[in-house]
Amino acid sequence: MRLRACVEKCRREEKMPSSGGANDNNVSNEDQANALAYQQTNIDESTVKEPLDLVRLSLDERVYVKLRNDRELRGKLHSYDQHLNMLLGEVEEITTIREVDEETYEEIIKSNKRNVPYLFVRGDAVTLISPHEIRS
Repeated sequence: MRLRACVEKCRREEKMPSSGGANDNNVSNEDQANALAYQQTNIDESTVKEPLDLVRLSLDERVYVKLRNDRELRGKLHSYDQHLNMLLGEVEEITTIREVDEETYEEIIKSNKRNVPYLFVRGDAVTLISPHEIRS
């Protein structure tokens, strides 16, 4: 919060005319540096430098998550951590079951769908996360 106040103070100082006095600069060098750092942080919020930055940019957006054991999730990403533990909302879960018919040896694929209002996903089950829908 302090950085935001510094930025606002710097913006007000820029708009106010200078009186030419000795105490003209009410903003200390440290406050100006903090304000500059805050502005730089806001600029960097939209860039991707590390893999988890892509996940960060997907907060409050719909994501596609593929899990172990042929499970897929589509939902709104509310939060995550460095282990990719996630809290998803408005989730559609698709579980795919593959069976082999013993008589014909054909592969039978069955899909079960369910909708869940909120779902906690443990990160070690995640194999893929995408900010966009993936069609297979």
